[in-house]
Amino acid sequence: MGSRIIVVDDDGDYLDLVISRLKAGGFPETVGLNDPIAAAECFESNGAFDVALIDVGMPELDGRELLETIKRHSPWTECIMVTAVNDARTAVECLRLGAYDYLVKPVSEEDLIFAVKRALERKRLLDILQIERSRRPPVFEQPEAFREIITRSTSLLRVLKEAELHAASDVPILITGASGTGKELLARAIHRASPRRRQPFLPVNMAALTGGLFEAEFFGHTKGAFTGAERERPGHIRHCDHGTLFLDEIGNLPLGLQGKLLRVLQDGEFTPVGSSAPQRADVRFVAATNEDLDQMVAGHRFRRDLYYRIRGSWLHLPPLKERREDIPVLIEHFLKNLGKADPGQSMDAAALDVLMAYEYPGNVRELKSILQAAVNLSQGRKLSIDCLPEPLRRRDLPAGGSRSRRRSPRRPLADVEKQHILDVYNDLDRNKVRAARVLGVGLNTLRRKLKAYGVE
Repeated sequence: MGSRIIVVDDDGDYLDLVISRLKAGGFPETVGLNDPIAAAECFESNGAFDVALIDVGMPELDGRELLETIKRHSPWTECIMVTAVNDARTAVECLRLGAYDYLVKPVSEEDLIFAVKRALERKRLLDILQIERSRRPPVFEQPEAFREIITRSTSLLRVLKEAELHAASDVPILITGASGTGKELLARAIHRASPRRRQPFLPVNMAALTGGLFEAEFFGHTKGAFTGAERERPGHIRHCDHGTLFLDEIGNLPLGLQGKLLRVLQDGEFTPVGSSAPQRADVRFVAATNEDLDQMVAGHRFRRDLYYRIRGSWLHLPPLKERREDIPVLIEHFLKNLGKADPGQSMDAAALDVLMAYEYPGNVRELKSILQAAVNLSQGRKLSIDCLPEPLRRRDLPAGGSRSRRRSPRRPLADVEKQHILDVYNDLDRNKVRAARVLGVGLNTLRRKLKAYGVE
């Protein structure tokens, strides 16, 4: 779903002009009403819009009255007032009533698009602040876009909600996180949640590009541009026109090539190898790295101007060890998909205890690999410690060196999670704040679970 915009103006011709300009400017979900009373009724009945452009001087219902109605029923809608009279007192009054901006007719197409983009960016920033302050799990407008990311971690759900908000814009996004946390998965989800979802998504491993390959791969080349160029070939930029280009491992791009990438990010122009005619492309850039780019910038190994350009928005994926409440649900998800020949594939409590205690330096990717190997070894049996990799089996050995044959009784995942939460809570002297931090869950989530367990 894209940004939802409503235009209210009693001048039908001007209304049609504004709507056509906004749709051409990248806002297809724009609607118009030439009746301010109908617009007021729309908001009173929970009409949801991100931005409203309102004519100030309308009969029957003045634009300022409509503004008050909108702010009363939909305070999160950013309102831009449009008027034919440049009057400072009216402008001040509209801003006092909650308007974000004030435009004077005639409004150029460039100024109109710029004002709407600024209003949407402000709304996104306020929405993100609201997510950070809220103690409730976020609600997604496009849950299907994020269906491949399995989590019940409050911290990760907030990251995903921020990603959904940023997806509606064209601002470049930098995703950071340790290897195996799912950076490409998140980049694909951003693409699916964006207005570009029907256009190409192309992941490119920047570490694999050398100086000689970069320009030809990114910008394409003409026939005969170099030895072996037997035909014209479009590059990544042209292939992703109106789509999303995912720059994986951006920190590994050689310093000498970073300036060439920066020029594309700045103005969208590029020149194919062997050509002298610049071309343009409309591409959304999402970059990812597990490197510390701040340190790389300080060490002059990454261009500062490129860093700030790709970091239009920043999303950080927490490691699996900081969201242990995800381990049981990920195990259940992977076993369901990895053990397709045996849909009833399950794991005994002792093996689950080992996996719950492991640190996962390789994060979710490592957990999946461990389970794949365990499923292969189990040959349809219930997964036990004997099916786990040798390093994990050694972790379970008692001090004497031989594995105890006495195991905890088999328990459902919910019981194992309960025991783990209570163990951490009691080990930390029943300090809820510290326990929530160690468990990687929100304080309210921990309180709710403890209450369900009968612990106050």
